[in-house]
Parts: sequence; structure tokens; C-alpha cells
Amino acid sequence: MPSNLTPLEHGHSQAEIDARLAQPPGRGDLRDIVYGAIDGSITTFAIVAGVAGAGLSPYIIVALGVANVLADGFSMAAGNYSATKAELDDIKRLRAVEERHIRVDPEGERRELRSILAQKGLSGQTLDEAVDQLAASRETWIATMLEGEYGLASVDPHPMRAALVTFGAFLIAGLIPLLPFLLGLASAFPASVVLTLIGFFGIGTLKSRWSLSPWWRSGLETLAIGSVAAGIAFGVGSLFHI
Repeated sequence: MPSNLTPLEHGHSQAEIDARLAQPPGRGDLRDIVYGAIDGSITTFAIVAGVAGAGLSPYIIVALGVANVLADGFSMAAGNYSATKAELDDIKRLRAVEERHIRVDPEGERRELRSILAQKGLSGQTLDEAVDQLAASRETWIATMLEGEYGLASVDPHPMRAALVTFGAFLIAGLIPLLPFLLGLASAFPASVVLTLIGFFGIGTLKSRWSLSPWWRSGLETLAIGSVAAGIAFGVGSLFHI
């Protein structure tokens, strides 16, 4: 690997190119991890802060917190599964539409294929040959139409994987605010605040590995979002202080 490439970038030897194109990553797990982790941290600490603000027992905090981690985590996973499944079903529907169009009106589909390739910069004899070669393979033809006509990626989403990743991220991040209470620390709430803020910042810095933002800016952004939510919950809980 050339020295000017970062660890997140890929090499360009023929073997590396062939291996990478043979197993395209698709959408990946980043969205589900960040979504689950941030929501798990915010919702669980919102319960901790609200109940602590109301001056209730640490046992109530643990009970409500654990219930939230399991129930809300499962709810998020189920919702993500359903949404991703709906997305997959729509892709299958559009694939069937294109397959039927190719069978019923192949010339019309060839014209669409030609227009898609022309928009990519092909012209003249090169365009004619590209249309012929792509149209010679039904699967390649359909995949090209899905990408060019509908903007769909060549890799289908995985509903169950999305659900499990979301639940796992929610569970791990959601347990962070509860750790001081589960361990029975004397100053559990202040420790929970510190751990949760560290968790918010950590999630943001992790997210920066896949963005152009510097790690500290991404961390502070997520920290600010979580802090506002936690502050609101604690303020509302304080109104009902016993």
C-alpha cells in the first residue's frame, strides 16, 4: 500500500480490486450502529436523569433503565427490521418490473439502457458495444437498470442483520448510564453523568472515522445533542421531586 494512503483507504493492485469488487460492502452497518448507540445512550440516560431528578430510589432507576434497554432496544430493532424489509421488498418489486419490461419490450429497455450509459459519458461505437455487451446478460442488464433508473445499489440490504446490529449497539450504549447504579456506587448519579457524557463523545469520535469532520468536532456534536436531551429529562424530573 502506498505511504500516502490512510488505513481506511484501499489498494489498487489487480488482486485487491478483484477481491473488493467480488464482495461489495453495500450500505454497511455504520448507520445502524450510530443510530442504535445514540438512541440507547440518550433514552436510557433520559430515564436515569428524569427519575433521579424526581428524587426516587436507585432501585427504581435500575428497574426502569433495564426495562428501557430491553424493551426500547427491541422496539428499535423491530422497527429497523421492518423498514429494511420494506426497502428490500421494494427492490425485489422493481427488479421484477425491469425483468418483465425486458421480456415484453426489449427494444424499449435497450433504449433506456443506452440513455443511462450515454449519461455516463459513453458515445459512438463504444456506446453501441457497451449496450450489446450489457444486454447480453439478463442479470447485468437488470442491475444496470436498477442503478441507473432508480438509483439502487447492487447489494441488497439485510433486514435481520440491521435489526441485530441496532439492538446490539442500543444495548451496549444503553447500559453505560446504568453501570454506576448496577454496581451500587454511593455517588451513582454523578458517575452516571460522567460515563454518559464520555459515551456520547466516544460515539461521536467513532463516527468521525467515516466522515470528513475532525474527531473532536464529531465528538462534541454528539455530546451536545445528548447533553440537551439529558438536561431536558432532568429538568422535567425535577418538577416532580418528592
